[in-house]
Amino acid sequence: MKTRRVYSTTDLAQARHALAAARKAGVADEDLSLIARHDIELDKIPEGRKDEHSDFMPAAVRGLAQGGATGLLAGLVAMAIPPLGVTFAGALGVTAAAALMGGWTGALTGSAAPDPVRQKFEAEIEAGRILLVVDGEGDAGPRADTAVVATGAAPLPFAQPTTLS
Repeated sequence: MKTRRVYSTTDLAQARHALAAARKAGVADEDLSLIARHDIELDKIPEGRKDEHSDFMPAAVRGLAQGGATGLLAGLVAMAIPPLGVTFAGALGVTAAAALMGGWTGALTGSAAPDPVRQKFEAEIEAGRILLVVDGEGDAGPRADTAVVATGAAPLPFAQPTTLS
């Protein structure tokens, strides 16, 4: 499992230097991204480096899990009531339908919500700083932490496990 870490840099040059340090420490290129104020992202940050702006995928996964659990519980309860005539296959159908509905609802809700890093560090972003997001796996995370901090990037209080990066 990867751990997401966030660092604040003063400008794009420092952000690029920190990116290079993280890569050199063993973090894969697809596990590195930048977050900045809208005008800075439009003018200076390459498209492939921008972090996603919404909570779409995590919300969809949470919705699938919660909908599936609710559907399974409802299906098992329905099986326990003999007059309803629900079989095991029917309970699985209810589980699948609820999981799909939960995933769809979660994805819709998550697409409108900013990602957690943007939410937590909105003041940093609005102040014109560029955030470097590093999703390090295993010992690459701590190695990258040391290397990125050595470039002058300030570590921010955000270290969360992530499976969707």
